[in-house]
Amino acid sequence: DPERLGDYFVPDELEPSKHVLLIHVVVVLVPAAALVLIAQAWSRPVRRWAGIGGPLLCLGALAMVPVTTNAGRWLRNHLNAQLAASAPVRRHAHLGNQLLPWVVAMFVLSIAVFLLDRRSHEARKPVVPERSAGAAGSMAIVQIVIALLATVAAAGSIVQTVRIGDSGAQAVWKGIVVTQ
Repeated sequence: DPERLGDYFVPDELEPSKHVLLIHVVVVLVPAAALVLIAQAWSRPVRRWAGIGGPLLCLGALAMVPVTTNAGRWLRNHLNAQLAASAPVRRHAHLGNQLLPWVVAMFVLSIAVFLLDRRSHEARKPVVPERSAGAAGSMAIVQIVIALLATVAAAGSIVQTVRIGDSGAQAVWKGIVVTQ
């Protein structure tokens, strides 16, 4: 079944644990990618140091979010009906579905940050608009706007990851979720 992307990562006998295993990858990867994105967006030396690594980290996070969400759907579909319909499980699933747009934004903005750096020859200066007119001043404004958007996307991704993790932990540790 091609809709079950998670099947390629964990053997079937570990199916109930797949979501639990994958969430730990997302919980580490999304905030790490977000922090690298913020650093690259605001610091040209960091952009030069990290290079394509920042966008690749964001791509890894982007790839793992739908795989983990899919594994979560599988798990929810294998809970007894009452538990699957419970408020904590529904809240966790709802929040989990909201992470992907944030991570897509991070990936797109990481590419923009990377490409803007390739156009720039001033790797040692901070991102601050110079008092010059013309293309150089316009480019600095574009860099600041992209850095602000990257910061918002990264912060949103981190906050959403924490919200999702907290709702999942509340469902599990309060004894709500038990598989059949």
